[in-house]
Amino acid sequence: MGPDRPLVTVIVPNYNHARFLPLCLAALREQTHSPLEIMVVDDCSTDGSVSIAESMGVPVVRTPANGGSAVARNTGAARAAGEILFFVDSDVALAPDAVATAVALLEADPGLGAVCGIEDPEPLIRSTRTEDYRALQHHYWSIGSEGEVSFLWSAMFAIRADVFAETGPFNPLLRHTEEVDYGRRLSLRRTVVITSAVRGRMGHDRELGALLRKLFHRGRLRVPLYARRRRFARGYETASRAWASLAAAFAALTLPLPLLLGPAAAAVPVLWLAVSLACDAGMYRYVFARRCPLFGLFFVGVHFLVNLVIIGGVAAGAAQWLVSRRFRGVYDVPAPAVLRSGG
Repeated sequence: MGPDRPLVTVIVPNYNHARFLPLCLAALREQTHSPLEIMVVDDCSTDGSVSIAESMGVPVVRTPANGGSAVARNTGAARAAGEILFFVDSDVALAPDAVATAVALLEADPGLGAVCGIEDPEPLIRSTRTEDYRALQHHYWSIGSEGEVSFLWSAMFAIRADVFAETGPFNPLLRHTEEVDYGRRLSLRRTVVITSAVRGRMGHDRELGALLRKLFHRGRLRVPLYARRRRFARGYETASRAWASLAAAFAALTLPLPLLLGPAAAAVPVLWLAVSLACDAGMYRYVFARRCPLFGLFFVGVHFLVNLVIIGGVAAGAAQWLVSRRFRGVYDVPAPAVLRSGG
């Protein structure tokens, strides 16, 4: 690297990811880009994460209270010296050229607001089939969104420091969907892209219950944003995936029909199930081509449950939107208030 290379500050928001943090930081030490400033922003972890980072010689900034990823990212950005900020979650191990590739893309296109990476189809640490499910599902949806998007992949992305300042910080009141809100604001002025040229391997939830709770709240908190925009974000969330979730819900809701109307009525939930499977057929073909049939069936079953949880979250969000003015305005925090809370 030449002496004129920009300083990149890598900001690692962390909360109780001691399991993944050593792999994340080791991968940052192997980056081909130089100069590089690495900073862990610990959000009041209780699992020894701070000691791990300090033992590896990485500076740690601590948030005063547990505030979520948005607060941790804002805290790191406020202390960064780099011309370019690279945010990477503490459960992600970047490929060695990830930072260098992102910098090159930003330098080649002054109108580019952010460059987001795509995680590998294998989990960072493999211990449960739930992790395998999530890694494959998330990778497939991400690859299908490659190109220009209006949805920020916050697990690994690069942005110029001046563009971050222009856009404003992440909304510190959001513990979920803060990346959707930020992508919306950023894409109003700049182009946002997701590319497989920037890669990393990601850790995922080991327990199905934890994953489902996360997806439920993400679905719930999408409602006030999409109620205003009246459209999905570009990338990741597509009409076919929405229909897959709706059809799964209709299949579950019509299951009692055979008991009420006779055996012939079983055709109704079967039809809705078929519609749900057809909407995600490309993903299922991808999974069965990579893994054994037994895991493929497990994947289909888990994804059916995920579709139900997503619809449940959206339904809960719709109900909350109808009765709560505060919920309807959750994305309406004025920029100055966001700046004060995020600093």
